[in-house]
Amino acid sequence: MTRSKLAILALILAGTALFAGAQDILTADRFLQQVGERYAAMADYEGRLVITTSRGTQEGTVLHKAPNLLRIDFSNPAGQVISYDGATLLVYVPELRAILSQTVRAPEEGGAAGSAGVATAEGLRTLRRNYSAAYEKGPEPVELAGTPERVVRLVLNRKTVAEGFRTIVLSVSADTKLIRRIEGTTVANETIVFDFTAIKTDQGIAPSRFIYDAPNSANTYSNFLFKPEE
Repeated sequence: MTRSKLAILALILAGTALFAGAQDILTADRFLQQVGERYAAMADYEGRLVITTSRGTQEGTVLHKAPNLLRIDFSNPAGQVISYDGATLLVYVPELRAILSQTVRAPEEGGAAGSAGVATAEGLRTLRRNYSAAYEKGPEPVELAGTPERVVRLVLNRKTVAEGFRTIVLSVSADTKLIRRIEGTTVANETIVFDFTAIKTDQGIAPSRFIYDAPNSANTYSNFLFKPEE
């Protein structure tokens, strides 16, 4: 075989090897898609949620049932409840004896609350649509700050100014592909951290657990976030 033929063969083999290697690379967007597929396969989940901001910490139990039921019962502040049924968001604030109610658009119409939170299949689809994903350092699991847990860290940057969070950092368990921590930075440069622990999936949670009967003595304030579109 001539040198020129050997050179061509070497190039072909090298190109084939590079292509095969590229096929094995798990991109950040593909990893985020896999996380979404993990949540799409769930019927429901229950766990503990801690929300940390510059103003303090809130703790409670979070319930989710596919496709869009969500409820958070807080132990701190005690008695506070957030409930979402796919059409209406309710927030009960016991300190004010107030029910904050917001009618939202359906998920297919792009409503702000239609995703029922980031840690749902619909929420993750919304993230992939509205944010660009990249690994913080690489696809290898790293230690989650303050814990011995190993997570994959994704940095999401918004594609349009319409999104409330400028950037979002997702820490996904390397073992379960469940979201362990969400760190969102708002346009006002405030960071809000959501920690999910003790998550149990497919518990057969009854839809009735998402029904919230607020105290009759509470005052209701409708559409406290925005006026629904006609």
